[in-house]
Amino acid sequence: MIISRAPLRFSLGGGGSDLPAYAHVHGGYVVSAAIDKYVYVTANRRFYDDIRLAYSKTEIVAEVDAIEHPIFREALKLMNLRQSIELTSVAELPANSGLGSSSTFTVALLNALHAYQREFVSSRQLAAEACEIEIDRLGEPIGKQDQYISAFGNVTALTFAPDGSVQVEPVPVRDEVLDELESNLVIVYSGVERHARDVLSEEGAQLSKPKGSAADDMHRIKAIGHEVYELLTQGDVDRYGELLHEHWGRKRKLASSMTDGSLDEHYEAARKAGAIGGKIMGAGGGGFFMFYVRPPDKRRVIETMAKRGLKRLRFRFDLDGARIVANLHRS
Repeated sequence: MIISRAPLRFSLGGGGSDLPAYAHVHGGYVVSAAIDKYVYVTANRRFYDDIRLAYSKTEIVAEVDAIEHPIFREALKLMNLRQSIELTSVAELPANSGLGSSSTFTVALLNALHAYQREFVSSRQLAAEACEIEIDRLGEPIGKQDQYISAFGNVTALTFAPDGSVQVEPVPVRDEVLDELESNLVIVYSGVERHARDVLSEEGAQLSKPKGSAADDMHRIKAIGHEVYELLTQGDVDRYGELLHEHWGRKRKLASSMTDGSLDEHYEAARKAGAIGGKIMGAGGGGFFMFYVRPPDKRRVIETMAKRGLKRLRFRFDLDGARIVANLHRS
């Protein structure tokens, strides 16, 4: 048996500038951070000739083309595995919550399948193959941030060139600065799950227009990504809250489904309680909020969110990226 895991992520700055409609024209830049919440995939040789998959449902099929789950199906095709295998998937956090769970699952799955075939592959290959499955084969309207941060881990600056190439640079942030940022971020779950495709499709359509404010807003969001890199390397963590607030003000204009009255009320309540700034993770429309809060105000913000029914997520940054945590594979 193979047990693979890959980390979920927070986008710290520049999120959305990796979307194809923008990055293929202007280039994108995102500072992203892997966290210690994971998607696990197990791979095991099956006694029977068929294929068994276990996720939120169970599939037992005679051939790969009969698999309903699109990522399982395309990953097995890519790896040319067509019989006698059993795969399971377990995630520590809900899907459709803005933390890149779909791409994280894809990375963990591919790593498990490579290990199952006794192949060692680099983080870059895992990320590239995950992008091939999700973007090229399945046509998802997503960028490449999630696949790369899940594969590489750490707090990482990702540069997305118009030609589709990706430059990966670990952010040289001191441990004490990273600890301060980790301590001052308050993450809460809105309780709303949403499909990123709907929000991202609208956002992509706005960014594809030759004229309009969407591209200008994304230019500024990308610039915020560069500013986040600088403040982390310089240790000026408190400025991050102000940038978060500006980022959210820009981002929420990119799609009508990015937010709603209830989500806006949660955000304003957190601000009144002491949060300097915040945003909804990922595509928007629901999922997790990230707030930057100074230590004296932290308890008040957490209690305010709890009274509104939002559940806090405790986390630490992940420095490892995708990895095989157990390899008990036998011939």
